[in-house]
Amino acid sequence: MKYVIIGNSTAAVNAIEAIREIDREGSITVLSDEKHFSYGRPLISYYLYGKISLENMNYKGLDFYEKNDVTTLLGVTAVKIDSEKKTVLLEDGREIEYDKLLVATGSRPFVPPMAGLEKVKEKYSFMKLDDALSLEKALGKDKNVLIIGAGLIGLKCLEGILDRVGKVTVVDMANRVLPSILDEEGSLIIQKQLEEKGVTFILNDSVAEFSCGTQALLKSGKALNFDILVLAVGVRANIELVKDAGGDCERGILTDESQKTSLPDIYAAGDCAASLDYLTNTKKVLALLPNAALQGRTAGHNMAGKEETFTQGIPMNAIGFFGSHVMTAGYYEGEVYEEKTSSTYKKLFYRDNLLKGFIIIGDIARAGIYTSLIRNKTPLDTIDFELIKKQPVLAAFSKEARAKKLTERV
Repeated sequence: MKYVIIGNSTAAVNAIEAIREIDREGSITVLSDEKHFSYGRPLISYYLYGKISLENMNYKGLDFYEKNDVTTLLGVTAVKIDSEKKTVLLEDGREIEYDKLLVATGSRPFVPPMAGLEKVKEKYSFMKLDDALSLEKALGKDKNVLIIGAGLIGLKCLEGILDRVGKVTVVDMANRVLPSILDEEGSLIIQKQLEEKGVTFILNDSVAEFSCGTQALLKSGKALNFDILVLAVGVRANIELVKDAGGDCERGILTDESQKTSLPDIYAAGDCAASLDYLTNTKKVLALLPNAALQGRTAGHNMAGKEETFTQGIPMNAIGFFGSHVMTAGYYEGEVYEEKTSSTYKKLFYRDNLLKGFIIIGDIARAGIYTSLIRNKTPLDTIDFELIKKQPVLAAFSKEARAKKLTERV
């Protein structure tokens, strides 16, 4: 059996391990347009921040490929999949044959049209290690940085560089920071914490034009001078290889519960895949490392002949800034239980005897219990919900449920 994986991040690594649990003989070839050993993408801000070294960013031990008998072709770009010939064409003209193919190509930065952007020489994205390494060379204590985008990527970049530059200004057309995962109250807490560290936010505004290589004119009329520009407006799933091969795609590559695409013997996992959202029974990109890991594992097992399904994917986010932790899951609908201080925040959303979602800023210890309630659709009348509102503890469950949870991963 010839297994080929396009991509070299979380989904790919977990697929390799899953394949090798079943098939020790088949060949595995990994294709990646990055030259690096598989690394944890969420760690690139911590690298710039100085909390982790390059050597410690590796997702697995340096013997991972050898131990799993994997052939790596790094720094190569796959340009076409021929699902009839069962080959992957590389940019350099080589063709790689496969019996089972996993597309784990992730996502890329979305850069909307902005007049004069071509004039800006010092502009960067912030999604890959090479982005961080390039940006690092431009940093300096006298540098003024402009970040376009107050979402997850923009604020993680901010965390990584704030102590290494003179000033950081963040511009976003939304009316709050982290608008995709937080409500207004939660956003204000994070914004205030970052402003206290010297960050300037300009919200409800956007760039009308870059008048020269170091000045942005905003639609409000403000003019911002900068030395370094970081574009963190959004991302797009890398679906083109499957779409061009005739596979079904929407915002992501559509997969079934086994992570199989509409094309024979081709699977997709990670941030490029649109998998089942267990809560809404719709297919969408569920971009989070644990989901990518589970999808990759599911794909790997199915590629190697073991039937397995990924059926508990839900929207989740776990992120932190300068030691302040944020965790969210599910949807914000129904009745609300709320706790709030000047620096912490918790909201639980529940309806129809089920926990639907939550937002926590601050102490996220044991928040996985809330996630488990959502994933398992646990009826709230079977637990001590009044206790668990205040404290996510196993004591809120029945004796039988506690015993079960102690033997499973939350």
